[in-house]
Amino acid sequence: MQTCKQEIAAIKDTIEIVSGKWKLHILGTLARTGKMRFMDLLRDVDGIATKMLSKELQDMEMNHLISRTVVRTKPITVEYNLTDLGRTLIPIIGEITKWGIDYRRALYEDSRSSM
Repeated sequence: MQTCKQEIAAIKDTIEIVSGKWKLHILGTLARTGKMRFMDLLRDVDGIATKMLSKELQDMEMNHLISRTVVRTKPITVEYNLTDLGRTLIPIIGEITKWGIDYRRALYEDSRSSM
């Protein structure tokens, strides 16, 4: 019983940290490309608003999933990258991606067979 409660608490913690419409998308983009500037992320994460991207990046930085580096260029450039802790999510993101591909394929096949 205690193990079950600990597992549920762990699931709850994970969901709180990576949930939302954008976090996994941002993490997956950084996992795929590596270090990125803010405007590059804004371009790659289709549909996200500037303010929302900024908020999500701050949340993930606070949770030690990403790092923020200010590069002293003119104008100043800010780069984001996964931390070691953030990189531990790469296999999970990969499995979620695989599941999504399989799910879409299954739906497509089901819709074709019912025609």
